[in-house]
Amino acid sequence: MRDSRTARHTDATRHADVTYRTGTTLRANVMRRMNAARRLPHRIGRRCRRPVFSNVSPVGWMAVLLATMSAAAFVPLGWHELLAIAIAATSMLVAAVALSLGNTAFSATVEVSERHAAIADTVHIQVTVRNDGHASTVPASGVLPIGTGHERFAIPALATGQTKRIDLAFTAVARAALPIGPLSLRKGDPFGLVRRERRLTERTNAFIHPRTIALAPLDAGIPRDLEGRPSGTIVDDDLDFHGLREYEPGDDMRNAHWLSSAKTGALMIRQYEATRRTDTTLAISVNPHDYANAEEFELAVSAHASIGVRCLSQNHPVTVHAGRRHASPNGPMEFLDMCSAIEPDSDDEPNLVRGILADAAGSSRWFITVGRNRSVEDARRMALALPRGTTCVVLRADVRGERSITRHAGFVVATIGDLDDLPTIMGMLA
Repeated sequence: MRDSRTARHTDATRHADVTYRTGTTLRANVMRRMNAARRLPHRIGRRCRRPVFSNVSPVGWMAVLLATMSAAAFVPLGWHELLAIAIAATSMLVAAVALSLGNTAFSATVEVSERHAAIADTVHIQVTVRNDGHASTVPASGVLPIGTGHERFAIPALATGQTKRIDLAFTAVARAALPIGPLSLRKGDPFGLVRRERRLTERTNAFIHPRTIALAPLDAGIPRDLEGRPSGTIVDDDLDFHGLREYEPGDDMRNAHWLSSAKTGALMIRQYEATRRTDTTLAISVNPHDYANAEEFELAVSAHASIGVRCLSQNHPVTVHAGRRHASPNGPMEFLDMCSAIEPDSDDEPNLVRGILADAAGSSRWFITVGRNRSVEDARRMALALPRGTTCVVLRADVRGERSITRHAGFVVATIGDLDDLPTIMGMLA
C-alpha cells in the first residue's frame, strides 16, 4: 500500500514539474515573439531608410526640401504657384523612384590587354557583363574610371544567361601608373534625383612605362670580391681560376703553376676570370624645384629607368630610391612599374644618399639622377657621405645643356640634354 502511494505521489510530482516547465517555456516563447514583434517596425524602418538615404542624391534631397517647403508655405499663403512647385517636385521624385527600380543583378569582368605598356601604345579594355540570375534585367549604365577620366556606356536589358561585351581603348600619352576601375553599375533617373549604384569589379592598374634607351653592358664594380660575379674578362690575378698559358716576359712568378710546368717542360702561368661585385644603387631626386620644367623631370626619370633596366638585365643586384620609396626590384619589368609611379614631391630629402645609405651600404656603384638646379657642391656633399672605394656618378638632366662629363675627387658629374646622350655618356664612363 505504501509503495503504491509513493508511486502515485512521484507521478504527480513529475507531472507537475513537466507542466511547470512547459508553462515556463510557452511564456518565454510568447515573450520572445512579442519582443520581436515590437522590434519589427524598427528593423523595417532601418532597412527602408538605408536604401533611401544612400540612393537619393544631393539634388534629390533639394527636391524633397523644395516640395516640403512649398507645400508648407502654400497653407498659410494660399499661393497657387507654391502648390504647383510642390506638385511638380513631388512628381519628379515619384518618377525618379520608379525609374530607378528593376532587376540589376549583373556580374562583370574587366580585362586589360596590356598591363605594362609604353608611351604611344594603344591599350584595349574588354568589359563583359552577364546576367547570371533567373530573371531578366532592366537597362542600366556602366561607369569605368580610367585614370582621372571616366568611360560611360549603356548596358542593355539582358535575358537569363545573356552576355554583353563592351570594347574600350585608349592611347598612352604619358608615363603613369594608371588605375582602371572599379566598374560601377548605375540605375537611376535622367534628373539625377535617385541613383542606385553597385560595384561590380575591383580596381586594377595599367603601368605606362617611361621612355628608355638601350645601353652597353656596365661592368664597373669592386674587383676580386668573394661575392662578385664572373665578368668574362680574363686576367692574371683574381679569385676565379680559368686556365693556363705559357709564360711571357713580365709575368708575375707568383702565378706560375709549377706542377704543369714540370709536366710540359715550359713555364706555365695561371689565368683567372675577373670577378666584380656590382651591387648598384639608383637614386633620383623627385623634388620639382630641382628641375626647370616637367620635360626635364621626365628626362631624369627616363635616364634613371634606362640605367636600372641595363643593370637588372645583367642580373646585378639593384636598390632603388625615389622619394619615400625604397625597393630592390627582382627584374626590369618590376622596376619599370616602379618608375611609372614616380611623382614629384617637394618634401624629398635634399641629400639623397643620407636617406638610403643604411639600406644600401654595400653598394659598389651609385647613380644619382638630379636636375639642372642641383649644384656641384650638392653633388660633393652626397658623394662625401658614401663609403670609400665606391663609384659615384651624379647624372644631371638639363634639357638646355650640352652633353658633358666633369670628373671630381670621388665622383663624376655627367650632364645630358637628351636621352640619346646617355649611351655616349655611359660608354665614356665605362
